[in-house]
Amino acid sequence: MTVTETRPALAAPELTHREILEILVGLLAALFTAMLSSTIVSNALPTIIADLQGSQTQYTWVLTASLLATTVSTPIWGKLSDLMSKKLLVQLAISLFVVGSALAGMAHNVPFLIGARVLQGLAMGGLMALAQAIIGAAIPPRNRGRYSGYMGAVMAVATVSGPLIGGVIVDTSWLGWRWCFYVCVPLAVVSLVVLQKYLHLPLTKRRVRMDYLGAVLISAAASLPLIWVTFAGHDFGWISWQSALFVGGTVLFGILAVVVESRAAEPLVPLKVVRERTTALAIVASLAVGVAMFGSALFLGQYFQIARGYSPTEAGLLTIPMMLGSFFGSVGSGQLITRFGKWKRFLIGGGVLLVIGLVVLGTIDHTTPYWYVGLGMLSMGIGMGMMMQNLVLAVQNTVDVSQIGASSATVAFFRSLGGAVGVSVLGAVLAARVKDLLIEGVLRGPGGAAAAGKLQDGGGTSLLDVNHLPPQLAELVRQSYGDATGRIFLIAAACALVSLVAVCFIKEVPLRRTVAKLDEPIDLD
Repeated sequence: MTVTETRPALAAPELTHREILEILVGLLAALFTAMLSSTIVSNALPTIIADLQGSQTQYTWVLTASLLATTVSTPIWGKLSDLMSKKLLVQLAISLFVVGSALAGMAHNVPFLIGARVLQGLAMGGLMALAQAIIGAAIPPRNRGRYSGYMGAVMAVATVSGPLIGGVIVDTSWLGWRWCFYVCVPLAVVSLVVLQKYLHLPLTKRRVRMDYLGAVLISAAASLPLIWVTFAGHDFGWISWQSALFVGGTVLFGILAVVVESRAAEPLVPLKVVRERTTALAIVASLAVGVAMFGSALFLGQYFQIARGYSPTEAGLLTIPMMLGSFFGSVGSGQLITRFGKWKRFLIGGGVLLVIGLVVLGTIDHTTPYWYVGLGMLSMGIGMGMMMQNLVLAVQNTVDVSQIGASSATVAFFRSLGGAVGVSVLGAVLAARVKDLLIEGVLRGPGGAAAAGKLQDGGGTSLLDVNHLPPQLAELVRQSYGDATGRIFLIAAACALVSLVAVCFIKEVPLRRTVAKLDEPIDLD
């Protein structure tokens, strides 16, 4: 397939603040609904699966399907945005999201719901990649921090507010779980109309061929580890021949992808960009930010509901410190970067706060006072907000506008990959630790050995439905879950420490005041 595109001219006039805000309204509305849809089901999923009479495996796949589709499609959307009209692509992504959301709301069984979630995931990958690419193509890096801060705030607030909104919908009898999907549609339609009216980017003609083989290999290399961590520990052991096949396949496809991308005329993931010191270090840091961003909302919501006995709505409200921290960390750092032109200090400060917040949360148990948990969430939220969009800004500042889509999508790809794999691995660690604590607790009680044997055979999954357990057993489950949650945040803190080290080694390059790199020649062939 040969793609014809128009490329931004170097002398294109800079957009005014009002014109940028008009574009941002449409972009952020679409981005908010996309990010919201990825977390809104976390509190509603038990009700959904029960209503559709699904299994535990299907429960996992409703979450994994959208994350998998988002992760593998992000670099493809990003590269297409360098080759085709960004406006056409973002409209396509929004339309696909509307269709996927409507189908999910109409689902009559779990396989149908999973298919609809795949459509939503494909659209989410497009919206995340295209939003970054459009901002990169419309705003010079020197002024981009201010607007990227808005985007980071929207992404963070959508991520942590999803469980709250989902809980409210499920707890409202006249709405029902289907509105967890329908609620996203109106805002997406509004964003489609706004972008049609206000999004206009200057273009010039360019003809290239799409890197199909690279797309297949990268998708396979990203999919296999996600599928592996979803089934490992349940359907087969972490150390088994099945695990060896998944890991070996991942390595093989990864090597083949590198070989193909190094030889492709228009690679999906430009290795020249990835080999840049700033991009490589930003990718490492983004992996850890993904673990914190996606995992925190999910596991904190479960902690408040299971270990502390709060309702879905109350659990969502209790995560407000993290939501506020993410908002002010993202917007505040963006404004300061635009004002002073310095960005590395905010990455380092965000990394420190992220580590501190996760370490604090790593010490919680079922009796920890809320003010202490709240401080941990606030610190983590501020750190997450300061790092998320500014990592993309650092990478965009090192590449020309012709590669803005692929480079931005690469960072988003690894952030999503880190989140998807991190959620699955941390979930497996949490389940194993809860099971061990439950068995220890039962062994201390009357008839301990026999009761522990039954508990181990059953896997303990149904015991997490604490509202339908005998009071004594329900209390044991709450204690075990609360005491086990800290461990996964300590693991996340170790990942955040790696990201802090990575950003410390990023070289700060002054933010340029033009969209394109004026010192590089343009090849239109």
